[in-house]
Amino acid sequence: MYKEYDVIVVGAGHAGCEAAHAAATMGSKVLLITMNMNTIAQMSCNPAMGGVAKGQIVREVDALGGMSGIISDKTMIQFRMLNRSKGPAMWSPRCQSDRMRFAEEWRLALERNLNVDFWQEMVSGLLVEDNKVVGVKTQLGIEFKAKSVVLTNGTFLNGLIHIGEKNFGGGRTAEGKATGITEQLVQLGFEAGRMKTGTPPRVDGRSLDYTKMEEQKGDENPSKFSYLDTPSLTEQRSCWITYTNHEVHDVLKTGFEKSPMFAGRIKGLGPRYCPSVEDKINRFADKDRHQIFVEPEGWNTVEVYVNGFSTSLPEDVQYAALKKIPGFENVRMFRPGYAIEYDFFPPTQLKQTLETKLIQNLFFAGQINGTTGYEEAACQGLMAGINAHQRAQDLPDFTLSRSEAYIGVLIDDLINKGTEEPYRMFTSRAEYRTLLRQDNADIRLTERGHSIGLASEERLNNVNNKKAKTVELIAGLKSLKIKPEEVNAKLEVIGTSALREGTLVINLLKRPDIDMVKLKTLTPEVEAYLCKYSDEILEQAEINVKYESYIEKEQVMVNKLLKFENLKIPVNFDYANLKAISNEGRQKLSRIRPATIGQASRISGVSPSDVSVLMLYMDR
Repeated sequence: MYKEYDVIVVGAGHAGCEAAHAAATMGSKVLLITMNMNTIAQMSCNPAMGGVAKGQIVREVDALGGMSGIISDKTMIQFRMLNRSKGPAMWSPRCQSDRMRFAEEWRLALERNLNVDFWQEMVSGLLVEDNKVVGVKTQLGIEFKAKSVVLTNGTFLNGLIHIGEKNFGGGRTAEGKATGITEQLVQLGFEAGRMKTGTPPRVDGRSLDYTKMEEQKGDENPSKFSYLDTPSLTEQRSCWITYTNHEVHDVLKTGFEKSPMFAGRIKGLGPRYCPSVEDKINRFADKDRHQIFVEPEGWNTVEVYVNGFSTSLPEDVQYAALKKIPGFENVRMFRPGYAIEYDFFPPTQLKQTLETKLIQNLFFAGQINGTTGYEEAACQGLMAGINAHQRAQDLPDFTLSRSEAYIGVLIDDLINKGTEEPYRMFTSRAEYRTLLRQDNADIRLTERGHSIGLASEERLNNVNNKKAKTVELIAGLKSLKIKPEEVNAKLEVIGTSALREGTLVINLLKRPDIDMVKLKTLTPEVEAYLCKYSDEILEQAEINVKYESYIEKEQVMVNKLLKFENLKIPVNFDYANLKAISNEGRQKLSRIRPATIGQASRISGVSPSDVSVLMLYMDR
């Protein structure tokens, strides 16, 4: 057993797995420490990956060379592209996963990486010398040395589980909490806080009556997450939708007096956009019903996840309320839902690399930073793992800007604005979402991932081929001519205006009611030309053609703002001397210590006039 490593990763959830894989793939010797080897990459909450904005993140992780997309493709049981009725900037891939197979595939992927070692035990503290982390210490007193350390502790730091009036220590049901790290970090000068999340009960699918529910099938032609040649989904399992009602709400209300949330026993703030069912019926008393998604946990298991029924009410109240839901009249419950409180560290204490400002070579990723969601955790783990490797090997930092990736938006939001409730990614958080689409993540990021030794040569060849084929296809559409007599009858059937004179095929594609599928039907010549290209290339070309002006406008905005991102602020800049800046502005700038003018402009409480004064002072 080695005692010295390049990188140590503490925690083996979605952040820890991506961090360990990234650093090891890039060449670092990595030790992954977890309290339970049997729960590596456990899907603690719903068995699904992706969704609105989250699906874009998974594709970005994949484009950079991470594993979440590949693991999802190998273990999905259903795939849906959400928001297809909207523009491509809103299209978001989502899959239902096989919970057990997802965890197994992640563990096997890590075990196949010869640069990854494992150790099962609780880490009780860090080894710190001269404000630099040099390793970790375990509960057994074993010391492992490392050049950099990544903490991805999830909900385990002083985790406290609540079910009604009962509470007990734990980071997840049937798993213990982690102690020691929070207390040490606070002594070292870190600010800590408490957050809360929750999970619904799991039930026996054999006891449900699906005839009383709405079936939710996967896409007819399912896609996938990874840009590599991962398996295609040929068979899918359905999810189902049902609803709460007044009877359900009345039963739940009988447990309110024992609710740890309403009684004040839970101090941490929960996720605003994923509230518990009791919170929903309390806050939205005018609603007659709330949607419940009935999601299978895998291909073969009968266990079902009751999405939308997250709760910490007493288990008997949970069970009685479930039985009032249509289709759940004879339900058998496997395990109750619960809420969990845990420690986090406000992310304004981090640099853009996710390295802490107080302790050199120490990185935080995932829920320790106040985020919620597998996808948000995975991308932070990837970036922390990359930068932990870069630091261990004395290589330059690796960061992504807001205009390059949703990952860049997430990290920039966290380090500049912080968060007082679990942070979740939405498309509305990205000001350049026309540029940051799920279809072009490989074009945006694979070359960058390859440049640092993470994305493979195969990935780079794939993306270069995609770019070349897309350019070639669009050039052909610009040269291919079409005559009114050839197409007007078919244009009338499509419901679009007829041609008065000959035109280029690309002009027809620019019409909102004509896509590549309809374009193929116009003439045999057009069909023969388009059939030479894959569906991926056809889609990429169609988006580029239809949204060309929007893409160009956003790129102009990006280029204008780049000058602010490139204006560096000295690390030890003394903001106290800037009397023309507001008191709040000085306080925020002194605390967060932005690296650039662009970063300073995005800090809550720093006004545009404060930024102007700062720029004038920098010019001097």
